[in-house]
Amino acid sequence: MNTKSVGIVGIGKYVPERVLTNAELEQMVETNDEWIVTRTGIRERRLAAPEQATSDLAFNAAQEALRSAGLTAEDIDLIVVATITPDMFFPSTACLLQNKLGATKAAAFDLSAACSGFIYGLATASSMIASGLYKNALVIGAECLSRITDYTDRNTCILFGDGAGAVVLGEVPEGRGFKSFELGADGSGGELLKVCGGGSRMPSSAETVADKKHYIHMAGNDVFKFAVRIMGGAAEEALRKAGMEKGDIDLLVPHQANIRIINSAMNRLDLPEDKCMVNIDKYGNMSAASIPVALAEAVEEGRIQEGDTLVLVGFGGGLTWGASVLNW
Repeated sequence: MNTKSVGIVGIGKYVPERVLTNAELEQMVETNDEWIVTRTGIRERRLAAPEQATSDLAFNAAQEALRSAGLTAEDIDLIVVATITPDMFFPSTACLLQNKLGATKAAAFDLSAACSGFIYGLATASSMIASGLYKNALVIGAECLSRITDYTDRNTCILFGDGAGAVVLGEVPEGRGFKSFELGADGSGGELLKVCGGGSRMPSSAETVADKKHYIHMAGNDVFKFAVRIMGGAAEEALRKAGMEKGDIDLLVPHQANIRIINSAMNRLDLPEDKCMVNIDKYGNMSAASIPVALAEAVEEGRIQEGDTLVLVGFGGGLTWGASVLNW
């Protein structure tokens, strides 16, 4: 099959300084801290500053990942940005980032798979490196979800935050790196989680703005049921493809959407708490940025050792899902 083993050779993250606490949300909508924590596990989330856009968050995370990899922007020949909150329709956020970084030799494009976007990006970039098409790739999950969140809707405004996580992918010693990917989609559930205003189906107008069509709309219960079913299943399928079993997992790094969904995945995989990375209490749901930020923090906290088997798994709007097994 592939001649090259591809893995993560550098990692970085960036979260904005502004913290939005549950106490502040209590002043904005009819909710309370206990209700939010019990149902979601979220205590606070980060918000981008007014002058910050998604490419700015991505830039900070990318710089840290490059430093971690010991590479310069000139060494990168592919940039993939997973996001549902691009700076603008086009040019892509990846192209804006390429210019900011000075990565003049890199091809660049955005990828849209919502909260599964980072896993989709890893699968895309790693296969391009394995084929010999590229050598070093930056894969970034970056979101400014606060820009599409309706802070009068108590069902969604408690959930989302802003941030960015970045990895540099490159060739790694044989036996290390990505062992498998499991990607999936079910477009029949597209209506369950969406921003419908501003596209070719519903172009921007005074009416779409007044009707709040440019904000996230979510059928929370339906998405929850889907997520509980798919998170553990996708992880199990990725393990099967890698020829591994649940007992081989050293650390699970799940999409940080809801603590109850994470707990259900841990139960299905028979994992104790110390084998699962959770930071949802600090950041909420950062969509494509959730998994790379959690991965970066796990590295910072010394929870990942060389040779560890990691499972990354996420789900999102589309509906989409993705999982990967890698040897660190």
